[in-house]
Amino acid sequence: MFSKFAYSIFEESIQKYHVIDDVYQPFENPYPKDDIAHLLYRKNWIDTVQWHYEDIIRDPDIAPADALVLKRKIDASNQDRTDLVEFIDSYFLNKYKDVEVKEGARINTESPAWAIDRLSILALKVYHMQEEAGRTDASAEHIEKCTQKLNILLEQRKDLSTAIDQLLADIEAGDKYMKVYKQMKMYNDDEMNPILRGQK
Repeated sequence: MFSKFAYSIFEESIQKYHVIDDVYQPFENPYPKDDIAHLLYRKNWIDTVQWHYEDIIRDPDIAPADALVLKRKIDASNQDRTDLVEFIDSYFLNKYKDVEVKEGARINTESPAWAIDRLSILALKVYHMQEEAGRTDASAEHIEKCTQKLNILLEQRKDLSTAIDQLLADIEAGDKYMKVYKQMKMYNDDEMNPILRGQK
């Protein structure tokens, strides 16, 4: 199942990041560029770094100048994340390009890659909630709450994985079809963002 394969790549990326656990550590992709695993690993690494950017920027004592630099990094990370999702969707569009779509086939509310994006984020939630549930310096109440939340996340992982695999099976069978819309983020465009346009 693709969801199990993808989740294993996400776990590998998360584990590798936490060996050094530094947002400024160098990135190295262990998979060849023509392998879908390359895109999945890169996608989750972006998510993992951004997860920790979001932790850092919430420091109430962060210097305003440092917060602004970090905000710019988060903006760039969001754009990279979107680009990777579109690359993953391109992989599926190519994979299923010869599928004969059945009459009455339906479209899904989201593309496969955006569902996989949610699975990548969910892998991070599971990892960090497991950390919280396993803390030895936290109260019993905290451990109990985090354990309950972890159980919900694990159930969500099962449901989301099932939905992803069902969607891909439906597309492969011609029962559903893919239609991908590029993310037209106007605020990143020098011509569409009036603030950026005014700087020219």
